[in-house]
Amino acid sequence: MSTIANIVGNQISAWATRDGLDLRKLRFVPGVAKYPLQRVGIDPVPRLVEAEPVTRLVSLFGTDVWLVSGYDEARAVLADAETYSNDLRPLISRGGRSAAEQIGGLGMTDPPDHTTLRRLLTPEFTRRRLARLQPSIERIVDERLDAMQRRRGRVDLVAEFAFPVPFEVICDLLGLPVADRADFRRLGVARFDLSRGSAGSFGAAAASREFLIDAVARQRRDPGDGLIGALLREHGEELDDTTLGGLADGVFLGGYETSASMLALSAHLLMQRPDVYASLATDPASADEVVEELLRHLTVVQLAFPRFARFDHQLFGRSIRRGDAVLVSLLGANRDLAPDFAPGRDITGHLAFGHGMHRCVGAELARMELRTALRGLATRFPRLRPASGRLRFRKLSAVYGIDRLPVRLR
Repeated sequence: MSTIANIVGNQISAWATRDGLDLRKLRFVPGVAKYPLQRVGIDPVPRLVEAEPVTRLVSLFGTDVWLVSGYDEARAVLADAETYSNDLRPLISRGGRSAAEQIGGLGMTDPPDHTTLRRLLTPEFTRRRLARLQPSIERIVDERLDAMQRRRGRVDLVAEFAFPVPFEVICDLLGLPVADRADFRRLGVARFDLSRGSAGSFGAAAASREFLIDAVARQRRDPGDGLIGALLREHGEELDDTTLGGLADGVFLGGYETSASMLALSAHLLMQRPDVYASLATDPASADEVVEELLRHLTVVQLAFPRFARFDHQLFGRSIRRGDAVLVSLLGANRDLAPDFAPGRDITGHLAFGHGMHRCVGAELARMELRTALRGLATRFPRLRPASGRLRFRKLSAVYGIDRLPVRLR
């Protein structure tokens, strides 16, 4: 198999010369487009909070888009597959095999393709199927907590806990060999980093996909016990390696960086709310409502996949033209729903996992991980508190997070 560096380099070079959009020009993100991805700590910047529910701006791709940040407006767009398309191919390429096809994934497909692909994954993510993962999640959490306990004193919670737990869970779920995981983890971080423009992120995304296509090809000869092996046994004759690799990539995309960032930011917030943190250990039944409010309030996936208007129409008083791009700020919408952190409120309709046909298929897995990890952390380290040291929040990332979180365990 090619090295990770070669894969990334080859993908970036290929993408840079495709018809339509010249990705070599995307070295810098236009300043006007940055505020939907910027925050002040865990909070949205004032400009996003104060923005009109539907407003015009320049997108990350250098084209004009509409930014939707109002809660009602966001739900309307996310639920309306008749008016909006998720197919990225018209933007990226006018012919041949497009960059969008290389990214793949459920988030960038429309029916009937989306319906067919999602139907393959949905049975694997029912509560009954996921319940089989609970012992594995508990084992991984306990192993990381044991390692931290041996360290004593001060640790970086991101490096020691928040990232290793979801990564090992998603690799176990997919059935990836342990020997491949270090390289794969580096790709997972790179694909969400937009600080140097879009080309590097696109290259890492395509490289991750190629990595998983190769994993599918190897398991086709000898299917493993994970999700890749299950899909091969049940659908291997009807689907090629590229399609199955794309499905696996979508699972990784939604289940690693997002859960890792949620876990780190949740710990950061809970250390500021010791009463809520303590309740996770003393009142385990409260974990569900705490986790749900953390998901809404933090909303680490800042923007939904871009949508494109299929025809001219009005969106809450704005004139949207056919072909216009529409970005939904999930953070803006969720904070429009409620600006503060208050576990126990009715937030049934929050948008942390999206809404409509593209709602995250792995939502219940994310909840399981967060409940198990946060309860374990609160039980094992009830006196967890911030240590001295500067926090490094991400400046520009599709998935918001914190790169370093020094804590004291006792």
